[in-house]
Amino acid sequence: MVGLGARSGYEIKQAVELSIRFFWTISPAQVYPSLAKLERAGLLTGRDEPQGNRPRRVYERTEAGSEALREWLRRTKPMPFELRDIAMVRLFFADALEPADARELLAKVKARSEERVARLEAIRPAGDAAAVEGNVHPLLTLELGIAFHQAMADVCKRFERASTRSRPV
Repeated sequence: MVGLGARSGYEIKQAVELSIRFFWTISPAQVYPSLAKLERAGLLTGRDEPQGNRPRRVYERTEAGSEALREWLRRTKPMPFELRDIAMVRLFFADALEPADARELLAKVKARSEERVARLEAIRPAGDAAAVEGNVHPLLTLELGIAFHQAMADVCKRFERASTRSRPV
């Protein structure tokens, strides 16, 4: 995030809220300890830059930090896919519900994905702006997120239609 222009802990939290939090869980409480750890490791440099009466520390990535990032990105280790979605777990067990309750749960999951598509579409201008500045991969991940949630909504719709005809998908 520092390399993308977010320089203070607060700015990093904001950038996370509009980007990676849609596919990677990060606690806002992790940001400041992580920045301190990266600074101690020489991967970031920080300087105090108070705003009014509030303390503020801004960070820049060091050359060692840039190289560490590039090394991490180039790693050839497997990249396991981790999906933790309580809604999908609930759908998996929805046969324990009455049919009307199962349909309601399905409708909620579909609505959640439709809402997520709308929210991601709303931040597309920021992705487009980042791409114009040369950061094209945030836009790629935004597109992947939109496609993922649109696919979930579409499958839910198909299942709703099929289940009203009493046939599973």
